[in-house]
Parts: sequence; structure tokens; C-alpha cells
Amino acid sequence: MLNRLFLAALVVATGALTACGGGSSSTVRSAPAPLPTPEDYLIGPGDSLQIFVWDHADLSTVVQVRPDGKISTPLVEDLAAAGKPPTALARDVEKVLSQYVRSPVVTVIVQGFVGATNQQVRVVGEAAAPKALQFRQGMTVLDVIIDVGGLSQFAAGNRSRIVRTVNGRQSEIRVRLEDLLNNGKIQENIAIVPGDVLIIPRSVL
Repeated sequence: MLNRLFLAALVVATGALTACGGGSSSTVRSAPAPLPTPEDYLIGPGDSLQIFVWDHADLSTVVQVRPDGKISTPLVEDLAAAGKPPTALARDVEKVLSQYVRSPVVTVIVQGFVGATNQQVRVVGEAAAPKALQFRQGMTVLDVIIDVGGLSQFAAGNRSRIVRTVNGRQSEIRVRLEDLLNNGKIQENIAIVPGDVLIIPRSVL
């Protein structure tokens, strides 16, 4: 009998907690976000590419992807590169070179990473050096802050927010950067996903 009464009380308490936690909002509370699923790196404008053609040193070169997303190499002119994985671009180069070379074998290596816009993490506002960063697997808010040189002296770090777009829907995640940096509150070290925008507001004087 005592065990049954205990189980009944536990069920009632669990139901009450569930009811209190109901509701939804477009503003997401600070909480560790799941790490994104690894995907192939997509070449972006500004990336530096090493194009290596096996047994053809005269056709091998290093090029930078132009702002229009295209590259030009020996015998290959104005080939679209942005938005493609390196392996896909290598196959495209092989297809063009096959008109001049028998069975070309091409390898594309990304040497300088900039990346497509949807793979970048942008930092705006009161960072020491606001800029766009290339997303890295396992990246967190702390990694981002280190990359931009920390907060400026005018930053209102605890009013910062991450703007994130998922399935076409935009949401905001509040993040207290001062608590993370100065007080070691690791729960504020939120996982970053490609396309995130970290906004650091200016303090009101």
C-alpha cells in the first residue's frame, strides 16, 4: 500500500512539473545546442585552391576563387567553383581537361578557407574585431569570442544574442558573454552552427 501511495504521488508531481514547463517562444533560453551534422565543405568566394593535375605540372596551379564564384586555370576558363565540394570541382576540372588531356586525374585542396556565406559565423557589434569566421566542427561561443579578440570596452556582453535560422525560421538565443568570460559560467558556452550571427550590443552610457 505504501509503495502504491508513493508512486501515485510521484506521478502527480511529474505532471505538475510538465504543466509548468509548457508554452513556447521565438526567443530561446541559453542552453547548449546540439552539434551540427558534419557535411562536405563547400567552396566559397575568396577561398585559395590548389589544383593538382597528376603528371601535368604545367597544368597544376594555385588559384583564388573570384567574387563571382569562378576560377580560371590553364586550359580551364571561368569554371564555377563556389558552392561545390572540392571533390565535385575536381571532377568538373577533369571534364574540361579531358578535351585536351587523356584521362586527367585532378585533386583540389582548399588551402585558405573563407567558405560560403551559409557556412560562416558572423560577429557584429562590440567585439574587438568584428568579422565573419569560417565555421569549424565543434565550434562554441567561446571559440568565436577568442577568434574576434574578445569584447570591446563598450560591450554589453550580458545582453548579447545569437540569431539562428533553422528551416527558414529565425530565432534568437540569449547569451551572457560577460558571465562566461569573467565568471566562468560554462553553461553560457553555447554550441555554434553554420550561419549563426552573434550580436554584441553597446552598453548604454
